[in-house]
Amino acid sequence: MNEKNTPANILYSFRRCPYAMRARMALKQAGLPVELREVDLNAVPAELSAASSKNTVPVLVTPEGEVIDESWDIVLWALRRNDPDNWLGEDECHVIPADQLLEINDFSFKEDLDRYKYFERHPEHPQEYYRARGEEFLEELEEVLVETPYLLGERPTLADIGVFPFIRQFAMVDRDWFDRAPYPRLRAWLDHWLESELFRAVMHKHPVWKPGDAPVYL
Repeated sequence: MNEKNTPANILYSFRRCPYAMRARMALKQAGLPVELREVDLNAVPAELSAASSKNTVPVLVTPEGEVIDESWDIVLWALRRNDPDNWLGEDECHVIPADQLLEINDFSFKEDLDRYKYFERHPEHPQEYYRARGEEFLEELEEVLVETPYLLGERPTLADIGVFPFIRQFAMVDRDWFDRAPYPRLRAWLDHWLESELFRAVMHKHPVWKPGDAPVYL
């Protein structure tokens, strides 16, 4: 990428946010020019608020002024512009099954994940209760990964990066427990992505962005 001559898309992001992770991974995979603006979610910059009333990340602003403020939409937008490893599949055949996984991941599993991670805020049940609810999705993924090394087959697809950041977060709540749990294929899949060059490339630490800062590129 020629950063000086190529107009960059602007991505408002937060390093540890799983939604922002999937967006960064897709944009990096697509090799698109992206100026990364790390955000403090407790002090959202006016530029982000002006772009999207959601006041959260990720938000992508293109050089043409298009605003995309849903992480999965950013994934699709990026890969439809450049998909070097065919993550969308022929005629985008992977999109619908990926959407089906994301329906579970982003709603029921994410709710269980949040309650497992922040169980003190939900004293109606012990932490183990929320973990057990989340395990229903882990069990489904384990069954899939017994058959194939990736979620939709023999090769990575957009489904893997869509789900991976959330499984990472679930595992990190109690990694000792996760390492003992009966999900060996899921652990191997998770570790593969954790060790991947793609993930490492999008997880560099950057200072919180302020207007006037020199641009930082993804």
